[in-house]
Amino acid sequence: MSRISVRGFAVASATAVTTVGAVVGVASGSTPAADDNNFEATAADTTLLADIPAGQQAQVQTASLTQQADAQASAADAAAKKSAEETARVQAAKDAKSKKQAAEDKLEREREAKKKEAQERASRSEVRSTSFAVQSSYTVAEVQAMARQIVPADQFQCFSNIVNHESSWNYRASNPGSGAYGLVQALPGSKMASAGADWMTNPATQIKWGLSYMNGRYQSPCGAWSFWQANHWY
Repeated sequence: MSRISVRGFAVASATAVTTVGAVVGVASGSTPAADDNNFEATAADTTLLADIPAGQQAQVQTASLTQQADAQASAADAAAKKSAEETARVQAAKDAKSKKQAAEDKLEREREAKKKEAQERASRSEVRSTSFAVQSSYTVAEVQAMARQIVPADQFQCFSNIVNHESSWNYRASNPGSGAYGLVQALPGSKMASAGADWMTNPATQIKWGLSYMNGRYQSPCGAWSFWQANHWY
């Protein structure tokens, strides 16, 4: 009896012979092709399809094809799962990088904002280094000229508004009842000694003290002026 190989099935003459395992192996492509001698030896140990009752042959073939389909589906599922995991990993890496960059950008903006605020505050707080010739008396115009040189330009109008209300630019203005004194009506007037021993007679000393006071308590003359408008004192 001669045997021939038809797509991996061993057949005797016109009758196909196989085993379920052989069908699955050949169908999945996992069984390497054997030479004629090996195939003959293998076929000798197999159960011939012809030996299986006719009523069960179709079931055997169907079972092997079902196993093949299941194996292919399982392989496809594994490949799809691996692809999905890789896609998720790549996306997670991108998201983490974006979040890190966003956090760094936010931190940099906050640093820049704080730096700018500090610079602006320093500018407002600056008491310009100036010197004026000592005089026995000063006119309003002379006192105002001193203030323009000492007070930052963007804060001068607010400073001027307060001085107008407090002393009308009279550096010798005194309040007998409260003891307030000078351009900014320091209470008591002796507080201004921290800016200079000549606080009673030198407008520049009073201006420097007043500017320092406004910056320290209200952050700026304009902050002091806003408070004054609401309370009529500062």
